[in-house]
Amino acid sequence: MGLTLVSAASVAIWLYLLFGRGAFWRMREEPLEGTLPSPPPSVVAVIPARNEAPVVGQAVASLAAQRYPAAFHIVLADDDSSDGTADAARAAASPERLTAIRVNSLPEGWTGKLWALSQGIGAAQAFDPEYLLLTDADIVHPPDNLAALVARATSGGYDLVSYMATLRCRTLAEQALIPAFVFFFFMLYPPAWHSAAAGGCILIRRQMLESLGGIASIRGQLIDDCALARAVQHVGGRVWLGLSPATRSIRAYAGFAEIGLMISRTAFTQLGHSTLLLLATALGLVLTYLVPPALTLLAPPGEARGLAAIAWLLMSIAYWPALRYYGRPAWWAPALPLVAAFYLGATLHSAAAYWRGSGGMWKGRMQDSV
Repeated sequence: MGLTLVSAASVAIWLYLLFGRGAFWRMREEPLEGTLPSPPPSVVAVIPARNEAPVVGQAVASLAAQRYPAAFHIVLADDDSSDGTADAARAAASPERLTAIRVNSLPEGWTGKLWALSQGIGAAQAFDPEYLLLTDADIVHPPDNLAALVARATSGGYDLVSYMATLRCRTLAEQALIPAFVFFFFMLYPPAWHSAAAGGCILIRRQMLESLGGIASIRGQLIDDCALARAVQHVGGRVWLGLSPATRSIRAYAGFAEIGLMISRTAFTQLGHSTLLLLATALGLVLTYLVPPALTLLAPPGEARGLAAIAWLLMSIAYWPALRYYGRPAWWAPALPLVAAFYLGATLHSAAAYWRGSGGMWKGRMQDSV
């Protein structure tokens, strides 16, 4: 009886995820919406960058090639790079299009990325933009990306619009773990609910950002994209989040350890550093992802095994669109429990790193510790 109840709970969870959570799992690109106003608003793209020489040139070049029929400038905020990041950026765009600044020393209470972003936004004020495109140094934009973002924002009355960029998926580790990263993100923040943003590509009205108190209002947030979206909504602003297959991250993850550290950097922060939430999350992951295959394979014949098999099937159905989006075969879908176990391990590692004072490690900085 006990195993049957556990299996039934897993089925109930997957029925809710499939039909009650904004169809997050469909992974559908929204069609282009709206047209540019006449005249189009001016925009400045701000790129915070720390030791990004291998990728920043392609990112800047893609921005310099935007087909945008109005004033558009790029500001690179170089956060104490030692690898020639600024030189790589300057080689990709003319001085008329790109301004590269050196970021001042990181003050207490700020994360490195947000301090660099704040400094870049400060430099952008010289161009008096109506919108700011906050984008990462590893994001390559298709030529009409900016026009599409601005058209959606102005036509739909949105204060913030954001694309979830398509992450690189080439190495074995990337193929195994990256589709699940997007799957889990959308599970937390269903695009249909427009309750979050993806930090690699955010267009925000400058007036809205200033009304929040600027980037300083979220200066200590590690999960800065979602924090910014919440801040906009808190003052009554409108947020839109969608997929963009053509907006791509070119950041490479060579192995499982690198992706694990990427997950670990913010996982415990997502839980508010709560031990109780950590335990609840671990229990939830076990019940949702690990119980179905375990009981399908190990339980004696009967209701418990049958229900567990149904839960595993529902899980695989939900995961298949994410795999298809990233070009992975359907037979990878039943392996989602193994991927979830990896993410659980990364979450536990995140908590341990926080407790020992080395949490939030990124580019040589610890940004989340007791």
